[in-house]
Amino acid sequence: MAGSNTPRSPFAGRLDFSVPRPVRALLPDEIERMLAAHRLYVETERRQGRRADFGSTDLSGVSFSGFNLRRIKMDRAVLRGADFTGAHLERANLIGAILEQARFDGADLSGARLTGANLVSASLEDACLAKADMEFALMAKVVLRGASLREADMSGALLDDAVLTRADLRAANLRGAGLRNARLDEADLREAQLGAAYMVKASLRGVDFRGAYLRLATLDGADLSDANLDGTVGLTQIQLAQAHCSRGTKLPGGLVGIEDGKG
Repeated sequence: MAGSNTPRSPFAGRLDFSVPRPVRALLPDEIERMLAAHRLYVETERRQGRRADFGSTDLSGVSFSGFNLRRIKMDRAVLRGADFTGAHLERANLIGAILEQARFDGADLSGARLTGANLVSASLEDACLAKADMEFALMAKVVLRGASLREADMSGALLDDAVLTRADLRAANLRGAGLRNARLDEADLREAQLGAAYMVKASLRGVDFRGAYLRLATLDGADLSDANLDGTVGLTQIQLAQAHCSRGTKLPGGLVGIEDGKG
C-alpha cells in the first residue's frame, strides 16, 4: 500500500503478498465449531474431525491461548493482537499472515510455516520455532527473548530492533537478514548461516559464533564484547575494523579486534 509505514525486507520482492485476497468474517460460534473439529482431527491423528482452515479470515484479537492447533491453516489470515500464549502450533501454516502485536509466549511453533508473515512487534518470548520457515518475514521489534530457533530458516527476514537475547539460533539460516539495532546478547549462533546479514549497531555481547558463516556480513558499529568468534568462516579484518571488541572477545587466528589493536 502506498505510503505504508510497515517495514519491508529488501528481499521481499521474491515473494508477492501484495495482491489482496477477500478476508472472510466468521461468527464466534462458527470459530468454535471449527476449532472443535480440529481438536478431534488432531486427537484422532486425522482419522476424525477436520483440519481447520482459517485462511484469509479476520481473527484479530481472538484468544487461542493454550489451544492445540497443530497443522492448522491460517495462511494470509489477519491475526493482529491475537493471543497464542502456550498454544501448540507445530507445522501450522501461517504463510503471509498478519500477526502484528500477536502473543506467542511459550508457544510451540516447531516446523511452522511463516514465510512472508508480518510479525512486527509480536511477542514470542521462550517460544519454540525450531526448523520453522520464516523466510522474508517482517519481524521488526519482535521479542524472541529465550526462544528456540534452532535450524530455523530466517533468510531475508527483517529483524531490525528485535530482541533475541539468550535465543538459541544454532544452525539457523539468517543469510541476508536485517538485524540493525537488534539485541542478541548471549545468543547461541553456533554453525549459523549469516552470510550478507546486516548487523549494523547490533548488540552481540557474549554471543557464541563458533562455526558460524559470516562472509560479507555487515558489522559496522556492532558490539562484539566478550563474543566468541573462534572458528567462524568468512570473517575478515575489514569487517572487524568497523565493530567494537573487548579484551574478552575471542577471534580467529590472524584477526585483531579494534580494542586489541590499540596495544
